[in-house]
Order: sequence, then structure tokens, then C-alpha cells
Amino acid sequence: MNAAWKQRPEGGTRLALCLFRVVACHGGRGLARLLLYPITVYFMLVRGPERRASRAYLARVLGRPARWTDTARHIHTFASVILDRVFLLSGRMDAFHVDVSGLDQLHAQMDKGRGVLIFGSHLGSFDALRVLAQERPDVQVRVVLDKAQAPAMTEVLAALNPRLADSIIDASQDSTSIVMAIKQATDEGHLVALLVDRTRPEEPALPAQFLGSQAQFPTSPWLIGAVLKVPVVLAFGLYHGKARYSLTFETFSEGLDVPRRNRAASLGALIRGYAGRLEHYVGLAPYNWFNFYDFWNTKHAQDAAAAALGADADAAVQRRTAVRRVA
Repeated sequence: MNAAWKQRPEGGTRLALCLFRVVACHGGRGLARLLLYPITVYFMLVRGPERRASRAYLARVLGRPARWTDTARHIHTFASVILDRVFLLSGRMDAFHVDVSGLDQLHAQMDKGRGVLIFGSHLGSFDALRVLAQERPDVQVRVVLDKAQAPAMTEVLAALNPRLADSIIDASQDSTSIVMAIKQATDEGHLVALLVDRTRPEEPALPAQFLGSQAQFPTSPWLIGAVLKVPVVLAFGLYHGKARYSLTFETFSEGLDVPRRNRAASLGALIRGYAGRLEHYVGLAPYNWFNFYDFWNTKHAQDAAAAALGADADAAVQRRTAVRRVA
């Protein structure tokens, strides 16, 4: 993520969430979905950088120049998932049909009693994880979220589900507090969910091939997993239109191993493996990709890679931005 995109105002998301919350709570999902069209028009007319990023990404994934209808569909899908967050976060799972696969893999790791790190992405809906509350009400899902970076979502979540809001691990804390909170949660057998596809200018990162070019992926989540020695499970919640979702779990590792002597090679292999799985699911649902900026920007790639290669694993875990993932 480049610094310019990070400074983009949250206006579109805040507007959508406020409208969705009011209309959804009083008029239901059917009426609220009528708002998807003016919100799509808003993004198409006003949010130029996001629109251009969408077009560039779609050209990569579709293998042809993207038409304006492709970009509109991409933004409409994004708005649809934002709307559904209101219902998913308030526990109204009965409004959706969610096909779940790989749940046996997740259960197998959960039953070991060590806690599990769930690595997600800005692909589709990470909130589809709420279906686990029905499958395993005995297990709590703790989400790592930078509340300061996502104020609109934080406000809506606090209003819709105060208990769920209280369970968030705030990534705006100092790095030691964040890591200790994650460790305590996994020690208690909880699931800790992080989004691991988006890096920031100040974070160490390593490149991996993704949709035809090298893209930067953060190293901190993998170092944290290696320190905690807990299983890592990938989660992909894809939106398929109307009220249909699919939620897939894949065991990535029963315990990450990043030896200090071979840290660069080990981290590179882990990130390449993850990027490959992410690319697979992006191909299955290309309009579900919600990183509306130049994901392949390599402006700071060399500096980020050097920081990742030279940093001590323990020091990297303690970095202030170790687990600042945005939901």
C-alpha cells in the first residue's frame, strides 16, 4: 500500500455504512439493497483513484481491458458486501445461505486446544466467519483490527454488537501489547483472525508473484505465527450474489517454522505459498477483490525487502506495525 492511498478519506465507506445501518435496521435487507445503485454511481463518478485501480486490477484478472460495466460490477459487489456486514455483525445469519467447506480441518486444529490463527484477506467477506458462532458456539473469534484506521466500521460495530466490539484486539496499541493479547487469546483456545494480504510503507515485506507481477506481502503475521507456534488456517469468504456466500478453510500449517539462520528463504516460501492460494480464490471470484489501490506498486519494494531480510525475528514481532491489519 502506498502512502497516498493510506491517506484517502474513508468517506465512501462511512456514507455506505451509515445509510445501510439506518435503512437495514428499519426497512430490512431488501430495501437496503436499493441503496447499492446510488452508492455504485457515487464511486464511479467521485472516487477516481479507486475507479482507476479497479480497472487496472480487472484487466489483470480478466485478461482483457476492463469495461466500465466491469468496474461498476466490481464496486457494486463491494457495496453489497459492506451492506451484508451490517447483518452479519448483528448476528442475523438467517438472512444468508453460506456453503462451508474445510470446516473439518479447522475443527481438527481447534480441538488441539492451542488456539488457531486464521489468516484472511481483503477478498470477499471476512465477516462470513460469523457462521462459526453457529457451528462452534463454544469458541470465540477475536479479530485484530486497527480501530483508529477504520473509525466508521468501529462505530457501526459498537452500535450493532457491543459484545463483539469488545472482543476486538486493537492493533493501534503498542506492538508488545498486541502480541501479548494474541498470545493470551490463543492460549485460551480462541481463534484469532488477521487480514494478511495488505502491507504498509513502514512494514517489512517480501515479494511474491501474484496475478502476473511481483507484489509485496507483509512478513509480520508469519513471524508472529512462528513465535506463537500455533496452527495457521486460511479462510476465504466469497460473495456469489444475492444472499449467497461460500466459506472455505484450508490448513496452511500446524505450526510455522522460521529458523533464524534461514529466515529470508523460509519467509519467502511461506509468502509465495499464501500468494498462490490467494490467487486461486481471486480467480474464482474476481469481483470480490477489494484492495482499491495499486497493489503492485514497487516504489518501496527494495527497502521493505531489505528490512525484512535484515530484521531479527524477535525484533520484527515487536515492531509497532506488526499486526496492523485493516478489516
